[in-house]
This record gives sequence, C-alpha cells and structure tokens, in this order.
Amino acid sequence: MLSPEDPLLTAVRNGDAKAVAALLQEEYGTTHARGPHVAAALRLAVDALDHRVLDALLKLADPDALDLDGNDADGRTLLLRAVDRGAHDIATALHFAGADPRVVDGEGRDALALARHRHTTGTGAGVYRRTVRDGNGDICREAVIGGQTVRDGHTAILTHLERCCGIVTPFAELLDRAMAEPEVDHPVWGAAVVAAAGRNGPALTSCWDAAAALRHHSDPLARYFGADVLRCINLCDESGEDEESPFDTPLVDLFLPWVEQEEDPRVMWPLTAGLADAMDPRAERPLPALTRYPDAQVRSWAVGGLQWQVQQANPDALAAVLACTRDADAQVREAACRALLRARADDPAPCDALAACLSDPEEAVRITAAVQLALRDDHRGDALLDALDGTVDRISPYYWPLHDVWRHRQDR
Repeated sequence: MLSPEDPLLTAVRNGDAKAVAALLQEEYGTTHARGPHVAAALRLAVDALDHRVLDALLKLADPDALDLDGNDADGRTLLLRAVDRGAHDIATALHFAGADPRVVDGEGRDALALARHRHTTGTGAGVYRRTVRDGNGDICREAVIGGQTVRDGHTAILTHLERCCGIVTPFAELLDRAMAEPEVDHPVWGAAVVAAAGRNGPALTSCWDAAAALRHHSDPLARYFGADVLRCINLCDESGEDEESPFDTPLVDLFLPWVEQEEDPRVMWPLTAGLADAMDPRAERPLPALTRYPDAQVRSWAVGGLQWQVQQANPDALAAVLACTRDADAQVREAACRALLRARADDPAPCDALAACLSDPEEAVRITAAVQLALRDDHRGDALLDALDGTVDRISPYYWPLHDVWRHRQDR
C-alpha cells in the first residue's frame, strides 16, 4: 500500500507545484521521478483539477511511471475522468502527453463518446456555480455535483477530440457551439476556431469563405469567430519557409478595412493579432496607432507586431514601443520590453527604457526587461537575473528566457 506520507504525494495534495518539481529533479532524484508514487500522484493531480501540478508531473516524471492509460476502480483512465468532469485543460494536457483516447470505460465509451454524451446531457444542477480561470487561462464555470467539481468544458473537449479523430465538424455547427458561450475566453472558442482552421484542401477554402462572410454579421461574436478563424488559417499555413502563404495577402486585404470600421474591442483582438502576424508589409501600417487603442489586449498584440519595424529603426514604431514600456497594463509593458530586443545598438533609448522597467511593480515585466538587457549585452539587469539563480525550475515561465541568456553569455 502506498504511504500517504510520501513527500511527492504530500506535495501534490498541497498543490505545491514547485515542491513537486524539486522532488522530481533532485540531484539523485530518480527515486521520485521513476518511483511507485508517480502514478498515484498523477491521479491526485487530475482529481484535484490542478493543472500546474499535472504539468510538472507530465514534464518531469519518467513517462513509463505515469501509467497514463491505467484504469481506476471504476474502469476509467485519467483521460476519461478528466473528460467526464469537463476539465478541458486537464483532458488536453493528458491527450497531448500520450493518453490514448480509444480506451473505453466500463460502459464501452471511449473519450470521444463520453465527451459527446456529456455535451448532450450537460452537467446537471450543481450545489453552487462559480467562474474560474483554468490552467490555460481560459474562463470556465464550475459546479459541485455529488461532492465533485465539474466544469462546463465538455463541448470544448468534444470539439478537440473530433478534430483529432479526423471528424470534420461542419463550420456552421462549430460557429453555433462557440456562440452558445458568451465569453470568448471560454475554451470552446479556441477549440472551435482550431477545428475550423485545421482543414485541408477544398474544405479549407470553403472554411475561409465562410469565415470571411462573417465580417458583416450583426453579432460581434460571429465577427470575432470569423476573424479568429481567418487569423489561424494564415498563422498555421504550412507553406515552406521560403514560400509566401497563399492566405497572407487576402487576410491583409480583408483586415485593413475591417480594423478601421470595427467597433467591438473583442473583435479587434483577432484583427490586430492577425495583422501583427502577417508578412505583408501593409499589415504594419495601423499597428503604431493601435498601440494607443483603449483595450489593453489590442495594445499588447499591436506592440508585439512592431518588432520588425523597431529592428528596421522605424521612428514611429520605436516611439510607440518606448511609450508602451510605460503603459498602464503590465501585459503591454512586458510585450514592449520583448519588442525592443532587436532595436539598434547605437541608440541608447531602448536600453534606457528597459532599465527603467527593472523597477516595475510586476515581476514578469522586471524579469523580461532584465533578460532583454542581457541579450543586448547591457549589464544593468544582471543583479536581478543572478538573484534568480537556482530558484527557477523547468515549469517556471522564466526557465527558457533565462536559458537564452545563459546560452548568449556562453557564445560571447
């Protein structure tokens, strides 16, 4: 019998992802990473709907010890448990980690069939209901049913699994699924957009036309869906590195007049993001002005799209990015710091602006500024980065930026 006092299980029960990561990475730590408690720890994380702990286990534990497709006493795998509880972030994390959606439960239902059943029947009446952010940052609602927390992500899970199983869900049905949820940050929106944009051949052309036709729809949610599908089709185009995407110019042709006429800030999110990602030079024109848009998400996308113009020493673009380092929104300030990386080395203004961000009230902005300074061989942020030495593990959002700094210093 597994001891409930095992340090790994205790850390999982406490929701302490940092402790879980430390145990799995300890110097002689193959015991925890490969030991008999790993599978039990994974089940505890799934039952707690704890995405951060789950992420640490999936990234750092020995894959053979995870037992992703093992059945519990009810005959259900971890994936089936996550599907049943409507936890889209947990279900997709398990699926991407290798959990087999074809394994069936005691009633003969695989993950797709169970998701379809719960999509059809709904979650039922719960003891209470609240809105939370899941591990992916998406909005979802929770209800307590029979002592268990159940989320309303079943339709998003169904849409994800349909696409992965090769089922082409009609565009109109994907649109209906998304628009049934008023919050565009709900996971069903992302799942429906990816399913629509992920088609091939003539089906993709039909999808493009259907999405473009939504530009003049009276409902802003429909316009949002159309714009986001178009953005994702262009973003995910698999043309060769030296080939121009066949969707890039048509997207800019559509988005330039659209962004001038659109009045709903939510629709402006994918419009701005699409222009920021486009290769057509015309897409850059509205971005400096959009860094002053009232909505912070729009400003963040716009400033992120100015990196190339900053690198080319465009004075309007550089002025816009420098101003955004003082924006009221931390996400915008962080994006501005990243956009300054390739600014001209002979201009002191970018490094001075980054140095000013070292005292920002938000940690993410401070660290991003310090990273960019280090990559520009400016040492003013070194003390902040050195203080992080030994405290950042592989599940930290700072792990890879700090790795870039280390590699840059090694290459000098």
